[in-house]
Amino acid sequence: MVPISSRHGRLRPSAGQGPGYPGRVSHSIPNFYAVIPAGGIGSRLWPLSRADAPKFLHDLTGSGHSLLRDTWDRLEPLAGPDRIAVVTGRAHRAAVEAQLPGIADLNVFLESEPRESAAAIGLAAAILHRRDPEVIIGSFSADHVIRGTRVFEFAVRDAVEVAREGYICTIGISPTEPAVGFGYIKRGPELVVEGAREAALVESFVEKPDLDTAKAYVASRDYLWNAGMFIAKASVLLEELAANEPVLHAGLVELAEAWDDRDRRGPAVDRIWPALKKIAIDYAVAEPAAKRGRLAVVPGHFDWDDVGDFASLTKLISNGRKNDLAVLGPKARVLSDAASGILVSQTTRVISLVGVQDIVVVDTPDALLVTTVEHAQRVKGVVESLKLTGRGDVL
Repeated sequence: MVPISSRHGRLRPSAGQGPGYPGRVSHSIPNFYAVIPAGGIGSRLWPLSRADAPKFLHDLTGSGHSLLRDTWDRLEPLAGPDRIAVVTGRAHRAAVEAQLPGIADLNVFLESEPRESAAAIGLAAAILHRRDPEVIIGSFSADHVIRGTRVFEFAVRDAVEVAREGYICTIGISPTEPAVGFGYIKRGPELVVEGAREAALVESFVEKPDLDTAKAYVASRDYLWNAGMFIAKASVLLEELAANEPVLHAGLVELAEAWDDRDRRGPAVDRIWPALKKIAIDYAVAEPAAKRGRLAVVPGHFDWDDVGDFASLTKLISNGRKNDLAVLGPKARVLSDAASGILVSQTTRVISLVGVQDIVVVDTPDALLVTTVEHAQRVKGVVESLKLTGRGDVL
């Protein structure tokens, strides 16, 4: 885990503190199960994030806990500790269980290798549906940062009520800037559901736009950021998956049938999982459901960031102060003169930055990254090059 030097704010002024959002509701939601997909290596955060220590295992906010643990703490009041499942890789099981000592063994769903979000979330849906045919599941990524927990809770509760009506519901984030690194959701007609403060049908999903298009989206107020949060009856999600990806659905159902039998589970995973199609749940479920009028959205008026690259991490820990140098690492030894950006240090080496603006420096024992905030998205290309050149020892 990588500690941070101090705790910082982020994103935009706190939202949702006015009328309509009373104090936190303490009781858990009936029939609700929270699912945390904890996969991926966060390649745009290399070399901080690695295959054996992906970003969800790091503390990037100064909370004193990893992003994974912060996600658990947000969801526990909604589901209870016995109704939170984590889908993760076999290699991360020990770290996940160490950070989540309250998780039940039967709620750790292990992947033999990464197969994208449709397989991960679909597996959880199939297992939980087999255990409880009436279950409503909500999927929440392990590596996102959310502030405004009370408002987040009310958005989830609204989404569950929409899901009870047979919709797949997503929580879209009210945009605060014309971000080009996020996908967008276009809201359609208002959807009136008892128990939900506001909801709408989803007209369409939009991929990451260019800057001018993003500005138009934000100005129109019809678009929300796609945060990849999905809430639905497990039965409904599986129906959509069966309609759109029948082979993937069949494999997941077969896995679920063997899952709670320890003797059958391992052989079934080894045989079925590697052959499953790699596809995001947005394409396998959400977009087709939107076309059939079965996808709804609840707006989330809380601070959210997916910490997708060093540019977003810089904003997160510097609170938007462009002339500051943000420093991560408990043993960082830094000399800075007229420098700004971010420096991450996992060594005791003295690092001096003089007269450089918007710089990104990540110093680890076996790898050094130097780039700029502007080019932060291109770090993923470095990871791809390392794979192609056989330098997997630093991945």
